Amino acid sequence: MHIAIAGNIGAGKTTLTKLLSKHYKFEASYEDVLKNPYLDDFYNQMERWSFNLQIYFLNSRFRQIMDFAKNKKDIIQDRTIYEDAFIFAPNLKAMGLMTNRDFQNYKSIFEIMESFVKGPDLLIYLRSEIPNLVDQIHKRGREYENSISIDYLSRLNERYEAWTQTYNKGKILVIDVDNLDFVKNKEDLKMIINKVDESLKGLN
Repeated sequence: MHIAIAGNIGAGKTTLTKLLSKHYKFEASYEDVLKNPYLDDFYNQMERWSFNLQIYFLNSRFRQIMDFAKNKKDIIQDRTIYEDAFIFAPNLKAMGLMTNRDFQNYKSIFEIMESFVKGPDLLIYLRSEIPNLVDQIHKRGREYENSISIDYLSRLNERYEAWTQTYNKGKILVIDVDNLDFVKNKEDLKMIINKVDESLKGLN
């Protein structure tokens, strides 16, 4: 079983990945943030490092998916390979932060990789509005995220909404998280687990 959690920066993907992996006793697979050699440079100079960052994430997530298939374990994954290709890279291009040449090169590599991978059995999309995202980003205090603009987050949110409307790689569960606190409020977490249980019916 492969469950993936998608959502904008600050939506709570990593936290929910931890909580659900503990509940279901699935292996958790996280974004390679701490070891990522491009993140600091990217947020300081997006235009210069956008292609490098996206290729790094693409390679990292492709390796994760290959490992899932090889090890045949039940997995909960923090963010998907599709978000890079359909949200982050196109957004960088649209903002003039990635050249068309680099974007076409990136897209070509993704398309080759995509032909080897299968979508998650269940995609959980954490929907969140900008004020909540900003609040969560500030709370976690990652220095390299200090320069993230409202405009950047808003553009990503628009792309997430468009992508999830047409998502066809498998089952999708949309959860509005703005008024939830699934860390401190056990009822909120229980409600999410119940929704996940319902969505998993018939997938085993």
